[in-house]
Amino acid sequence: MGRRAAPHVTRPTPSSRPRLRRTGVVAACVTALVTAAAVLTAPAGAAPADAVPRQAAAACGEGSYQAEATLSGSTWTARRGSGVVYTGTDMRAAMQAAVSSLTAGRTSKERVVVRGSGTMSAGSRVSLPSYTVLDVCGTINVTGSGTGDQAPVYARGVRDIEVQHLNVTGAPLYGIFMRNVTNVILGQIDMRLSSGLGVRIDNRGDTTQWTRNVRIDNVYVSGASSHAVETYGVDGITIGTVTARSVGESGLLLNQTVNATVTKVDADGAGTGTGYAAFRMANRNGRIGSSYATNVRVGEVVARGGGRGVFCVSESGGATIDRVTISNTGNNAILIENCYNVNLAAQSGSVSGGGEIRLAARSEFPNNSDIIVQNLTVTNSVIRESPCGTNTTFRNNTLVNSTQSIC
Repeated sequence: MGRRAAPHVTRPTPSSRPRLRRTGVVAACVTALVTAAAVLTAPAGAAPADAVPRQAAAACGEGSYQAEATLSGSTWTARRGSGVVYTGTDMRAAMQAAVSSLTAGRTSKERVVVRGSGTMSAGSRVSLPSYTVLDVCGTINVTGSGTGDQAPVYARGVRDIEVQHLNVTGAPLYGIFMRNVTNVILGQIDMRLSSGLGVRIDNRGDTTQWTRNVRIDNVYVSGASSHAVETYGVDGITIGTVTARSVGESGLLLNQTVNATVTKVDADGAGTGTGYAAFRMANRNGRIGSSYATNVRVGEVVARGGGRGVFCVSESGGATIDRVTISNTGNNAILIENCYNVNLAAQSGSVSGGGEIRLAARSEFPNNSDIIVQNLTVTNSVIRESPCGTNTTFRNNTLVNSTQSIC
């Protein structure tokens, strides 16, 4: 039988034994209520959008390049060396002409710098071939409508590409769309949108081949109607920081992605009124072969408001999230549903207000197994497990004006 918690908040000593449960051994459910004299203060509000850095080490446009597209007055001119390859009023045409002027059949990277701001249609795109570096020193404002996989920056079936700087506003279908690509670097990406999806990288053109070796340094997305960043079918991705503000769905969504390292997801108002989350894993994310050895590592998830904070679903797992700070989510603060080998708050965490911390399962998938929920300070919320999973561990969690019902 479980024991009722003491009337004051205490943290277990390092020698305290965790609560463990294995298949066939189901303990009686425990309900504990702890009331503290002081309630933790919710995290401070998000910094203003303009406070988000747009650039990292190198300033946009610095260094050598092979082609450029430059705006003067209302005229765009694209050059390769001393040769002019485009002149006119169309930003997209100038960018594409500069890219197309690079050495045909090259096997090493060549760089295009874009100097100036302009508009593109949502029904158009700039396509990057293999071994291309694009540095956009200005803003692309996307207008009108389109269908399909159109994006201001597009790549498919290519390798060794970089987007060093990119600012996008308006209503693109996607800000960046890349499919079945290898060796990709996205540097400083800033998207302040009125609709669309920020960055999508996948392998859905040929699902027999993984998209491989992706690096994303820093992405800021606000106002998207869908996700800030989404992957599907990626093997090997390193992400610095994803900052999401008032996006319609997830801040970072990893689908069927393995060998992933994420430094930080920082979301304010991601997926408000939905079941999406600041950080979501779905569709067998983290599954390698038929197993879930730890291969998805997330340093920190911050979620304020929005839908959920952390959501693992549909046979995903193999993940460790070191730190979480979640407050006032409209849906579950944390939902782990049909997932395997997930270590939540491996270092520390807090959940304040909003929806409950829930371990759940759908009947169409195997139940949760090997889930650890630990090191959390839970204020004005609930920890609940139903149905009982396999080998679940709850340890070192402090409840403040909160209850827990676990197996």
